Amino acid sequence: MSTGMRYGEQPSPKPATRSVLAIPIEPLRRPWADWETGTAASTTRKRAKKLHGEEQIRNPVEGRALAGRMGFLSLPGVLGSEKVYQQYVREGRNAVAKADRPNACGWVIDLRRNLGGNMWPMLAVVGPILGDGHVGSFVDADGKKTVWSIEKGSPRLDGDSTGWGTSPPIGGGSAPVAVLTSRSTASSGEAVTVAFRGRPDTRSFGEDTAGVPTGNVQHRLSDGAVLNLTEVKDADRTGRSYDSPIPPDQPVVDNLGRGRSNDPVLDAATRWLSEQPGCA
Repeated sequence: MSTGMRYGEQPSPKPATRSVLAIPIEPLRRPWADWETGTAASTTRKRAKKLHGEEQIRNPVEGRALAGRMGFLSLPGVLGSEKVYQQYVREGRNAVAKADRPNACGWVIDLRRNLGGNMWPMLAVVGPILGDGHVGSFVDADGKKTVWSIEKGSPRLDGDSTGWGTSPPIGGGSAPVAVLTSRSTASSGEAVTVAFRGRPDTRSFGEDTAGVPTGNVQHRLSDGAVLNLTEVKDADRTGRSYDSPIPPDQPVVDNLGRGRSNDPVLDAATRWLSEQPGCA
């Protein structure tokens, strides 16, 4: 089964999802998700290519080594064709390798400018840092869970591959991680935030997220109209679900893009990391 996707949302909790394509939304509309199978999924892929071809509608993934042997990864949202997603994962994994020299003692994952898109390429990049195992789930109104997991650095949905190759764990998948969020961290960016919630030796810094950590399912009506309903919430590995802004563990006002040269959020994160075993 294939899954279609519109900008800013994550996949519906249906098993055997292997690829997700993004379709732009109409102006001034809240972003919704398309969950299509069979012929409909093929049509979605064709529309995606027609609308934006192989163009990359995203910022670059940035990885660098910080002082104190810390690794830094800025993970933007991603929207585009299958080729764009492949390039995003390749670029992201290269950025992780660059930031991991020499053997980072801890990580900063910057999601402050992640507006959403397709969550699976994002998890394919951070999977080796997250570590293998259950990292989150979709939860429907009846409490049924569809599990997100990492296996050999690659994301899976209810045990099924989401289409990305394996990548060796970084630091055994257990290095301390500081996650940075802001009011611009939205939807699939919030799903990545949730994937780190409840992880040992992990702390978040910055501002509340945008507040749309949910999945929306598309229903086609007999007259051709489309009704999109929010049907699932994101839940972290502890079982806690989210359907509103996600607060950070340590609130810090985000100055980036507000005419300030300093970065108090990053400073707070690196201070905390410097106190963790292995980085102290």
